[in-house]
Amino acid sequence: MNESRQRGVGRDPGPERHRGAVTLRREAIPLATADQRLLDSRTRGDWKTRDAWRALRILSEFVEGFDTLADLPPAVSVFGSARSKPDSPECILAEELGARLARAGYAVITGGGPGVMEAANRGATEAGGLSVGLGIELPFEQGINEWVDLAIDFRYFFARKTMFVKYAQAFVVLPGGFGTLDELFEALTLVQTGKVTRFPVVLMGEAYWGGLVDWLRDTLAADGKIGSADLELIVVTDDVDAAVRHIVEADAALAAEHESVQETAIAQTEAAQESPARGRGER
Repeated sequence: MNESRQRGVGRDPGPERHRGAVTLRREAIPLATADQRLLDSRTRGDWKTRDAWRALRILSEFVEGFDTLADLPPAVSVFGSARSKPDSPECILAEELGARLARAGYAVITGGGPGVMEAANRGATEAGGLSVGLGIELPFEQGINEWVDLAIDFRYFFARKTMFVKYAQAFVVLPGGFGTLDELFEALTLVQTGKVTRFPVVLMGEAYWGGLVDWLRDTLAADGKIGSADLELIVVTDDVDAAVRHIVEADAALAAEHESVQETAIAQTEAAQESPARGRGER
C-alpha cells in the first residue's frame, strides 16, 4: 500500500471551481468562464451551433434563482469589496449592519464571497437572520463563505444581478471596487428610470464615497447630465441605525402607498357596482 495512503494523507485537491451542480478541480477547470465565452465576439462562428444551447442554460439559471428565492422574506442586498480584511473599518461596519438588518426582520443577500460580503453574512447569521449568497463563476475562484445559509452559484452576471434586485427591498453599498460600483450604478439607473420604485440606495463610508458624491453633484448635476433630484436617490451615512431606519421607513411608505391604491380600487369597484343597481331601482 502506498505510504501516503497508509498515513491517511490524501491528494491535494488544488484549485476548485463550482459551476452549478458541477465541481471542477485542477486541469478540468477551463481557462475561460461562461460569461467570457458568451460575450467574446471572436467566437461568432460558434453561435449557430452553441448559442441556442446557451440560451437554455441561461434560462435554467433564471428558473433556479426564481424557484430558490421565491419564498425569501424581505431582504436587503449588501455590496462591498471581497478584498477587505476582516479587521478593516468596512468589514466591522458590514458585520454590524448585517446583525441590525436581521434584527429588523430582513434577510441579507451578498455575493457570497469573502471580505465585506462575508462580514455582512456573518452579522446576519449570528443575529439569527437568514444569510443568502449569490456566487459567480470567476477566473479566480472565491467560493461561498461559511456564514451563508442559502447559496446559489451563477455562471452569468446578468442572471445573478437580476436576483440581487428582484428579491431585495434596498441596496446598501460599502467600500468596494469595480463590481461594487457596477451594482451601485445599475441600481441607481433602475430607480432613476422607474424600473423599480421606492428602492433605497444607501452608501456606507462617508470618507470613501465623499469624492464620488461630490463629483456627481459638481460635475454630472452641474452639467445637466443628471437632475438635482437624482442626487436624492442616495443616502450617505456611517450610522448603521440611520441606514436601517431609512430602509424600514421607505418599506413602510411603499406598503402604505400600495394599501391606499388597493383601497381606492376597491371603493371604485363598489361604486361602479352600486350605480347600475340604483338605476334599476329608479326605473
